[in-house]
Amino acid sequence: MSIKRAVPIGIGHYLPSRIVENKEFEESLDTSDDWIKARSGIERRHFAADTELTSDLGFLAAQSALKNAALNANEIDALIVATSTPDLTFPSTATKIQYQLGMNTGFAFDIQAVCAGFVFALANANALILSGQARKVMIIGAETFSRIMNWKDRSTCVLFGDGAGALILEAQEGNGDNKDRGIIATDLNSDGGYRDILYVDGGVSKTQSSGVLVMEGKEVYKHAVVKLAQTADTVLSKAKIETKDIDWVVPHQANLRIIKSTVQKLGIDMNRVIVTVQNHGNTSAASIPLALSVANQENKIKKGDLLLTEAIGGGLAWGSVLVRW
Repeated sequence: MSIKRAVPIGIGHYLPSRIVENKEFEESLDTSDDWIKARSGIERRHFAADTELTSDLGFLAAQSALKNAALNANEIDALIVATSTPDLTFPSTATKIQYQLGMNTGFAFDIQAVCAGFVFALANANALILSGQARKVMIIGAETFSRIMNWKDRSTCVLFGDGAGALILEAQEGNGDNKDRGIIATDLNSDGGYRDILYVDGGVSKTQSSGVLVMEGKEVYKHAVVKLAQTADTVLSKAKIETKDIDWVVPHQANLRIIKSTVQKLGIDMNRVIVTVQNHGNTSAASIPLALSVANQENKIKKGDLLLTEAIGGGLAWGSVLVRW
């Protein structure tokens, strides 16, 4: 049976030019390069310049993806931006990037699921394509988390970075089995009962300020490993695929310990995991498309490879997507 599939046709990313090594934090915090690496696996991250906005990062990633796909912006039907650090309260960052690209057709909107944002955006893009609402969809994960850090909290401010990644999906015909290229299965979850273990303590209606990130690290770690393994098992079960058939796991790049513990639970060797957290830090919704783009540049990911992406973020919100490249 022939069915529609949302197939990747273009990928790109952008990182700000300023690179912040771990040692830079030693000047202002009671921390060290060794402590940060041991706790998170992070060695450096990129910070946006004062004049760079989330939309600027997203725009440059989008341009890179369009070039990779050999498309112009008006061939895109829908633009989805996953971000927790928008330029403005409204309008959406997506509409700003739409304008910057010269895209005067289609529609654009933001999705906010924090670090799980790109996975949620992928699932929504897939639904738009399967329903016939759009044929080509660009998904961008873009963040400037350096703008919401508490620079006195050594447990959080050393973990995050800025960046953007973009992926273009196109409707193509598939056979309806798990050998098809494109998105094979998705799984999304959330539980607001855990909202207080990872949040930003500000907001329009509550404090009329943006606030800074607050995290109970041990609790987040505990939930992350369990829930990421569970959502991975669920999406594999939906697709009738076994872990041995996965070519690459492309996880949210939050923390190397979380990545290692999760794939260990799944019985997957680390040599089948794309890891970029050491160079980018946690870029929230941008981390998966950044990792995909870097792996694509390095020719690690090849056409037909089966990829498992999974992420968890504040909410708590978590999920996974199985896609054949």
